[in-house]
Amino acid sequence: MNYPNGIAKNIVKHNISYKNRGMKLESDLNVTNEFYQSIDKAYIYKKPTPIKIVHVDYVSRSLATITEAYFKEPSTTDYNGIYKGKYIDFEAKETKSNTSFQLDNIHKHQIKHLKNVLNHGGIAFLIIRFVHLDKTFLLTANDLMDFMNSHSRKSIPLSYFEEKGYIIRNKINPRVDYLEVIDKIYGGIL
Repeated sequence: MNYPNGIAKNIVKHNISYKNRGMKLESDLNVTNEFYQSIDKAYIYKKPTPIKIVHVDYVSRSLATITEAYFKEPSTTDYNGIYKGKYIDFEAKETKSNTSFQLDNIHKHQIKHLKNVLNHGGIAFLIIRFVHLDKTFLLTANDLMDFMNSHSRKSIPLSYFEEKGYIIRNKINPRVDYLEVIDKIYGGIL
């Protein structure tokens, strides 16, 4: 491109990748869990999604490519592990809405799973990040169930998270210190 006075400028084109949009919370949680493990505080892991491999192209052993696969069964929740002798299980979601979180982002089998964890004495919750507000909340599975049993809405309003949820402060290390909130909620029993 030529600018006034005959000065030529080279324009550098940047390739913008939109891959993994909406994965920031998951990435932050993975780094947080690695930090917890490194200091021997808790052992919490991202659950792999169970898949059945149907077809693989073997160009060579090191270049094998899965070309067809399907989900073996619906996944339960995103994360599980142990903290201070208690089983922890939770689902993590992001929303771009500034006013609510859509309940259809959580599947019925996941809600059933969270109930089962509670019924067996585990700690179950959601971590919801309102992306544009830069706010991350922990909502206990009990409060999720209470909302679903007492409201006919298809979304949980931000005001419910502000009233019943717990804000998770942004930090450097750990990035999403949800165990700090778990300690506040469960205090003496952990």
